[in-house]
Amino acid sequence: MTLSVLLRRLVAAVALLVSTAAATQTSPYVYVLGVGQDASFPQAGCYEPRCLPAWEDMSLRQEPTAIAVIDRASDSSYLFEATPEFRDQLYRLQREAPFPLTGIFLTHAHIGHYTGLMHLGREAMGTQGVPVYAMPRMLEFLSSNGPWSQLVSLGNIDLRRLEHDTPIRLNELSVIPFLVPHRDEYSETVGYRIEGPNRTALFIPDINKWEDWEVSIVEVLETVDYALIDASFFADGELGNRDTSRIPFWTRAAMPVGSYRIEASMSPGKASDCRCERVHLRAIRKTGRVKVCATPVFRNYNQ
Repeated sequence: MTLSVLLRRLVAAVALLVSTAAATQTSPYVYVLGVGQDASFPQAGCYEPRCLPAWEDMSLRQEPTAIAVIDRASDSSYLFEATPEFRDQLYRLQREAPFPLTGIFLTHAHIGHYTGLMHLGREAMGTQGVPVYAMPRMLEFLSSNGPWSQLVSLGNIDLRRLEHDTPIRLNELSVIPFLVPHRDEYSETVGYRIEGPNRTALFIPDINKWEDWEVSIVEVLETVDYALIDASFFADGELGNRDTSRIPFWTRAAMPVGSYRIEASMSPGKASDCRCERVHLRAIRKTGRVKVCATPVFRNYNQ
C-alpha cells in the first residue's frame, strides 16, 4: 500500500518525575533515540517511491527503536535496546548526557534489539563490564552463541538476570520487565514499565497482536503517564513475504485505546498534549482521524 506521509526521526525528552512547575535539570527522564523498525528506514533494498526520498534526504530516515533513561543527579544513563544503529544512537546519547553508559536493557533476540552489542567488543569499543539486563533465555542466547559469547568471556559485558514483573532499582527509578507475546524463537520478549516517584512510562517496542496479550492494553495505559508502543504496520499487504496475521497494525491497535487517550493525543493541539507514541514503525500515513502522534518535529516534554 502506498503511504502518504513518512514519520521522521523523533528525538524527544520525556520527564518522568516532576510536574512542570518543579521540573529541574537533575530530574530523570526518558530520551527517545529512534522510532523505526529493526532494519531502519529506508531498509536495504527498498527502492520503491516511498523509500527513495529518504535515500536522498537524511532528515527523512528513521533509526531502529531505542530509548535511554538519563539521571543527571547520579550521572547515569541506561540504554533500552542495542540496535544496529548503536554507534549513532550512543553518540547522540553522549551529547545529551556526557557521562559513561551505565547499562543496557534488552527486550528480545531479534536483530533490531540486541545486535548493537557488537560495538562493545574488542574490534570496537573494547568495554569492560557493561551491565546488560535481560531475561533468562536471552542471557542464555548471548552466553551460548558467538560472537556474543565472546563479549561475555572477555568481560566486555556483565550479564544481569531479569525476572518477569520483578522491579530493578536504579537510584530513584524502578524498571519492571514484563512478558509479552511475540515470535520467541531465541528468547522471551518483554516490555518495560519505568517508574519514577511521580510519573511512569511504558515501553513496548515489539508485540504480536494486542488481543493475544492476556493483559488489556487499555487498562495498562490508564496506569501510566507516557507510553511508547509497537505499531509496525499501517495495513495488511505491506510485506508480501511475511505472514502479517500476527503483526500489530496501528489501525487495529488504535481502536481499543483511541477513545480515551490516543485519539485525544492525535487530535489538533499542542505537541505537549501527546502522551502515547507509536514506535517500531516502518512508515505511516494520515487519513481522517488516524493521525500520527509522533509528528515530523522534534519535541521536548517538560512535566
